[in-house]
Amino acid sequence: MPDKWVYVTRRIPKPGLTKLSELFNIDSYESDEAIPHDVLVNSMKEKRYDALLCMLTDKIDKEVLDAAGPQLKIVATMSVGYEHIDLQECAKRNILVANTPGVSTDSVAELTVSLLLMTARRVPEGVNAVKKGEWGQWKPMWLCGTELTGKVLGIYGLGRIGFNVGRRLKPFGFSKIYYTDVQEVSYAKDIDAEFINFEGLIQKCDFICVCCNLTPQTRHMFNTDVFKKMKRNAILINTGRGGVIDHEALTEALKNGDITAAGLDVTEPEPLPKTHPLVSLPNCVILPHMGSNTWDSRNAMAEIAARNCVAAITNVTPEGIVSV
Repeated sequence: MPDKWVYVTRRIPKPGLTKLSELFNIDSYESDEAIPHDVLVNSMKEKRYDALLCMLTDKIDKEVLDAAGPQLKIVATMSVGYEHIDLQECAKRNILVANTPGVSTDSVAELTVSLLLMTARRVPEGVNAVKKGEWGQWKPMWLCGTELTGKVLGIYGLGRIGFNVGRRLKPFGFSKIYYTDVQEVSYAKDIDAEFINFEGLIQKCDFICVCCNLTPQTRHMFNTDVFKKMKRNAILINTGRGGVIDHEALTEALKNGDITAAGLDVTEPEPLPKTHPLVSLPNCVILPHMGSNTWDSRNAMAEIAARNCVAAITNVTPEGIVSV
């Protein structure tokens, strides 16, 4: 019987549990819903856990770490993002922090393309029309959307996901692909993407895909002033981080026709309340943060997070080590 213990904050796919069981006794919060913070704190006091496998929705702060005790070796998050973990507090305690970078690149890129197509061609409106019995005789101007061929694509953040979005969208026949990032990247030439500053991106592009992280520099980068400068036919897609877009400003831009439509897989806050004004707008398609929602991706995320826990205990460097 293993003498090490791990606490898992949610039900996770079997590959993750199988890997953990090689080294650990496993305690977990047996629910698909997020563990309440007070429950997590109390759970960490029950045993001397050597590892904590958490989710993006779990706030791993000083209170949790104090409850865990000095024997905790690693906080492994089953996510790419790690904004929910207090890195400074972990560093003080010599606790490793590891994420699962790159594992969801394909699934998020695929969803970004799906969301762009859904929004451009007004697919949700068409589905609702059929369900409501509004599908009548053919009408020349009913539910007309926007084609991609010949349009200008912009990608805000050409990292792994942004590049793979561009790679998938290039065959649709865009006349030009621009990207904006902190610096030019050599691999952009593989998709014939041209570097441009942010002002140029918002003024030239018919479609803009937000694929960046949330930083102090990118927070509310898309705001009222920016929407006024964008093309009126522009469609904005966000699968990066919700806080990159000022939602109040986006609501007004969509209502006023400053831009044509938006598709969001990430929002601020999450979940976005059903009473939020964006939810009722027909030209705003909102998904419940489904970017990595494939069995391929989730199985891999669970297994990598579990491998990171095992690595920390066996003095091997975790795959997705995060430093302060």
